[in-house]
Amino acid sequence: MAAAAMETWALLLLMLPAVRPFYVPGVAPMNFKQSSPVEIKAVKLTSSRTQLPYEYYSLPFCHPDKVVYKAENLGEVLRGDRIVNTPYSVVMNQDRKCETVCAKLKLSVEQSKLVAERIQEEYYVHLIADNLPVATRLEFYPNREGEEVVKDVQFEHGYRLGFSDNSKFYLHNHLSFILYYHKEMLEEEEEQHNFRVVRFEVVPQSVKVEDLKADDKGTCTLPEASGSAPQEIDPTKENEVLFTYSVHWEESPVKWASRWDTYLTMSDVQIHWFSIVNSVVVVFFLSGILSMIIIRTLRKDIANYNREDDIEDTMEESGWKNVHGDVFRPPQYPMVLSSLLGSGIQLFCMILIVIFVAMLGMLSPSSRGALMTTSCFLFMFMGVFGGYFAGRLYRTLKGHRWKKGAFCTATLYPAGVFGICFVLNCFIWGEHSSGAVPFTTMLALLCMWFGISMPLVYLGYYFGFRKQPYDNPVRTNQIPRQVPEQRWYMNKFVGILMAGILPFGAMFIELFFIFSAIWENQFYYLFGFLFLVFIILVVSCSQISIVMVYFQLCAEDYRWWWRTFLVSGGSAFYVLVYAVFYFINKLDIVEVIPSLLYFGYTALMVLSFWLLTGTVGFYAAYMFIRKIYAAVKID
Repeated sequence: MAAAAMETWALLLLMLPAVRPFYVPGVAPMNFKQSSPVEIKAVKLTSSRTQLPYEYYSLPFCHPDKVVYKAENLGEVLRGDRIVNTPYSVVMNQDRKCETVCAKLKLSVEQSKLVAERIQEEYYVHLIADNLPVATRLEFYPNREGEEVVKDVQFEHGYRLGFSDNSKFYLHNHLSFILYYHKEMLEEEEEQHNFRVVRFEVVPQSVKVEDLKADDKGTCTLPEASGSAPQEIDPTKENEVLFTYSVHWEESPVKWASRWDTYLTMSDVQIHWFSIVNSVVVVFFLSGILSMIIIRTLRKDIANYNREDDIEDTMEESGWKNVHGDVFRPPQYPMVLSSLLGSGIQLFCMILIVIFVAMLGMLSPSSRGALMTTSCFLFMFMGVFGGYFAGRLYRTLKGHRWKKGAFCTATLYPAGVFGICFVLNCFIWGEHSSGAVPFTTMLALLCMWFGISMPLVYLGYYFGFRKQPYDNPVRTNQIPRQVPEQRWYMNKFVGILMAGILPFGAMFIELFFIFSAIWENQFYYLFGFLFLVFIILVVSCSQISIVMVYFQLCAEDYRWWWRTFLVSGGSAFYVLVYAVFYFINKLDIVEVIPSLLYFGYTALMVLSFWLLTGTVGFYAAYMFIRKIYAAVKID
């Protein structure tokens, strides 16, 4: 047996050199030979001031002989990416001193006005080489006064279209490309080295047409920095512009697998750890409240309620046992409640899977648009779980019209999202932005909604409705009990403010980075941190929901169904407040339509977050109530 095992291991070891590495589809490395062409493509123009992306050729840049747009996935279309070829001629490991992109262009007054407007709005141009986005190097010297001058290098995504000075506008018409390559080891039967692009930087410059000295062969002479004037764009008249570029190659020790590290390096990872520690402290604080107050009090309550020798004292007791005959009384609008909770389950499953898969590295920024595409498809397919939970709860709440309930679950939340997005999309269409979702894509999303999501919701709802309803441990009285007058702090809005602060405190630091990624065109990639924060958020929402529903029942208010759902989503109110704070303090949006877009999409985020946290809190409270009423003897 031992000899056979040794032979097997020996065979496996012999086979190891033949094993090829596995890469996620679409992100496998591309090998270039010496002098192979490296295509430079344009993605879009973006600005954090307007939040409206535009396609590259919406401005009068040099066109290639044939403009070819890349076939894009759903995520890229929704993000506003319109990847297109450019006339830049770049060859592997061959420097170019100064070359013209095309002949001298004469911009009309309208074109000049548009370029000046985009410069004023601080637009950035995004290019890619071998799927690697261009970055502008920024060097900071935080401690110039010390003996050792430490240089802090950061990278800005894309490059600025131009700059303004004293109400004059200047265009960056010369691009100095700096590309880094990694030389691969020669393998058997290979004569030439393989090269892989591992970094793509640009140094944009503004150089006046007269100073560039271009000849008929397409080459030019770049003047010294001190002796050149910038290329001004006067929006009141026609302007002559010459677009030029230079290419410089450098060898890099960075391997292909690590080439995104430059773009994703963050100097403040400690903040994330602080966020996690802060969140864990919040959870332990809540757990302490639960264990010390709730569990001790509950044990005392249950022991008192279950004493058989002192029935008279028990009859005079006030508290949560007194509402046992009403606590499971179905609420108003049970169909709407179960539908919203079904959508919350759908969101919860989708977010959990997306964050987990992204944490494993399968949805990295190199897979352009993959995160958005995966989220859309997963939400559709999670409809079966949303339908199942909604159907079972609807039956528990004595509902009978399951078909109408299934339709309500399949349409209530998605219709709200689609309606808001459609209205916002009309405004984006009016601005001729590439962020506008094309009509065909909207039809495709509608087909996914009615062709995938709705049938799956109906399927889940059917099986959930057929299953036995949740087993409630006590019977409901025929005549509802009168609810005593409640104190001011039992008000719904006060409950929302109290319940929302701790879960929001557990995640607000991570929220800042998510907002920066969405509104300031940053990369977000710390999905490991996000997964931990998500788990902490779920735990804290569950705990605070149990605390709030316990106090409500102690006040002999049995109308907990809707209240728990609303109060548990209280952290969504703080997300809205934080979004307003972020808009005022961090963003420089002044126009009406960008502001409308910001608050429209923020409303969608807040609505989704409320559904998610409300659902988590509701099910935690429901399980808690069933548990405590099962532990007491009811005559």
